Amino acid sequence: MPTPMITVTDLAMGWGDRVLQEGAAFEVARGEIFAILGGSGCGKSTLLRHLIGLEPPRAGAICIDGKPHPELEIGRPAFGVMFQSGALLSSLTVGENLALVLARWTTLPPDAIAAIVRAKLRLVGLDGAADKLPAELSGGMKKRAAIARAMALEPELLFLDEPSAGLDPVSAVELDQLILTLNRVLGLTVVLVSHELASIFAIVSQCIVLDLPSRQIIARGDPRALRDGSADPRVDQFFNRKARAA
Repeated sequence: MPTPMITVTDLAMGWGDRVLQEGAAFEVARGEIFAILGGSGCGKSTLLRHLIGLEPPRAGAICIDGKPHPELEIGRPAFGVMFQSGALLSSLTVGENLALVLARWTTLPPDAIAAIVRAKLRLVGLDGAADKLPAELSGGMKKRAAIARAMALEPELLFLDEPSAGLDPVSAVELDQLILTLNRVLGLTVVLVSHELASIFAIVSQCIVLDLPSRQIIARGDPRALRDGSADPRVDQFFNRKARAA
């Protein structure tokens, strides 16, 4: 049986006196699109920050591709990350944003880097956008450029923070299709944080649902199955957009 891409064991996270999760445990299989879900303030983005190494766990362990979390800080990144805002460097062109990653972590000559930049932008539907500044891009184009940069080093694992947030419905659907294509064609494992139910039901194969009051993962599985058949009223409320009881 293949090693899971991500294994989280007995994870505790929070800051100061505030505890967001205790005893969190889950696995992300290779090649799936996995979502971290839950209400506002439950710790979705904080969990993502733990997974990518920006926050240390209070307790527990995180392994990526079979390697303990501390080892991830050494050397070439083991995964790609797209932050919610895109986080493109505004003073550099789109092409220069991608090239910076390749220049930092490879010894490729400039012509090879330029070829890879063009190929990555073509892959995400931004052929011809290499010379544009981030300010010249639409919201959807910025998201695509950020995904292209996250894929510059050919990772097997991609983290996406609210990929559809702030996009119009058409751009959101197009971005969903891009994520599906990257997953199916390249075999990428994708872990995303999202509150966009339409996107979740369209592309996500497995998910976990975090709950702040209990500080626990209260559901895991196929989001469509959880929407249609969960016996937990909190899960039903989340997936079916029901108001909290008075």
